[in-house]
Amino acid sequence: MGLKFFAPCARVAGIMDTNDTKDFTGWIKLKIKLHFTGHICAIKDGDIWWCAMGENVGTEINGKSKTFARPVLVIRKLSRYSFIGVPLTSQKHEGSWYSSFEFQNKRQVVVLAQVRNFSVSRLYRKMGVVPESDLELVRNGLASLILGKNNP
Repeated sequence: MGLKFFAPCARVAGIMDTNDTKDFTGWIKLKIKLHFTGHICAIKDGDIWWCAMGENVGTEINGKSKTFARPVLVIRKLSRYSFIGVPLTSQKHEGSWYSSFEFQNKRQVVVLAQVRNFSVSRLYRKMGVVPESDLELVRNGLASLILGKNNP
């Protein structure tokens, strides 16, 4: 099947995962189950949850294991059904696309550039809550990254 509806772009070596380790079929099956489960979790700003991130495209962050999950920080609860969140990693990263804090005696790196809207149906298990000071640090990092300026 051709992808003629996409704009013609130059293919750059090394940008895409070419080792065929992606499990898109497994993710789609799980995504269908998550969609029809329709559970609602009580969330609040500053919560960290295991979240089904999925098997994604290109440089988009993926979940891990058979649940395609990774920790996600709730930045802002939007409704009973959705929130704005950012994925976490334990891998060391530095630069304006990242922020970090200590959580449960382990350094967590916030991948600011991967901020997005999530359905609460993707949530598996609550890991805990970050202090308000750490949440504000992450929010300021997001504002700086998105708006291109420093915020107090």
